[in-house]
Amino acid sequence: MGGSAVVVGWGLGLAVLLLLLIAAGSAVIAQLGVGSQVVVAAARAVAQLALVSSVIVVVARSLWLSVLFVLVMFAVASWTSARRVSRGGGAAASWLPIAAGTIPVLAIVVACGAVPLTGIAIVPIAGIVIGGAMTATSLAGRRALDELATRHGEYEAGLSLGFLPRDAAMEVCRPAATQALVPPLDQTRTVGLVTLPGAFVGVLLGSGDPVQAGAAQLLVLIGLLAAEVVAVLITIELVARGRIRRPPGPVDGRSRGPGRQLWRFWGRARGADRPTAAG
Repeated sequence: MGGSAVVVGWGLGLAVLLLLLIAAGSAVIAQLGVGSQVVVAAARAVAQLALVSSVIVVVARSLWLSVLFVLVMFAVASWTSARRVSRGGGAAASWLPIAAGTIPVLAIVVACGAVPLTGIAIVPIAGIVIGGAMTATSLAGRRALDELATRHGEYEAGLSLGFLPRDAAMEVCRPAATQALVPPLDQTRTVGLVTLPGAFVGVLLGSGDPVQAGAAQLLVLIGLLAAEVVAVLITIELVARGRIRRPPGPVDGRSRGPGRQLWRFWGRARGADRPTAAG
């Protein structure tokens, strides 16, 4: 291995253990209620990466096995996002935003020759893009459903004004759901100035040229941004059309007066309350 590669040995194990103690200890001290989850997540990461590291050596030798491995990653991502967004009716539809965001990105990078059609190249790119689309779907879905629950009165006000159910839901949930794009936008804006993300560091640790590292990171960042924007778009559409929903229950929005809700919704529909995007 080159001198820049991570050294596998007792030092790595000690570093991971100390970092885990910092994460879990900080969560406990701050009473965040996620101390045990931090430990479980880390333990799962160790087990899963150990398994994947041994499997991927075999998988990467065959294009068809690599495609099968990507499908497994996609299935796990869809299942995870469905659990995060909603355990109620329509949660299984979470696979659609992830597929809509991932498939075009992979097709374009392969068709343009930016990534060779080999297992060792396809698997990591697919994993990064699927992971980004999964996160965007989960965040956008949760935010959209939360808005529809807490501001249900505004949704009903829209219906009373003659809006179609889909359009009324869009006016309520779209601004909040698009907040799922803040992390990828910030990462893309500040890459190289604030952060050196995984693809860049990975190429450097593999003794690659800095220009190659920059090119790989640019491809990953723009591909991720495209996948996540498409995933958010589809997620909002599915929520607004009721394909992704939560079981009915009491909502905060119904406790507000109908006149106030009607006025607020009409203002939002005309763009009075709609936040402007930061440059």
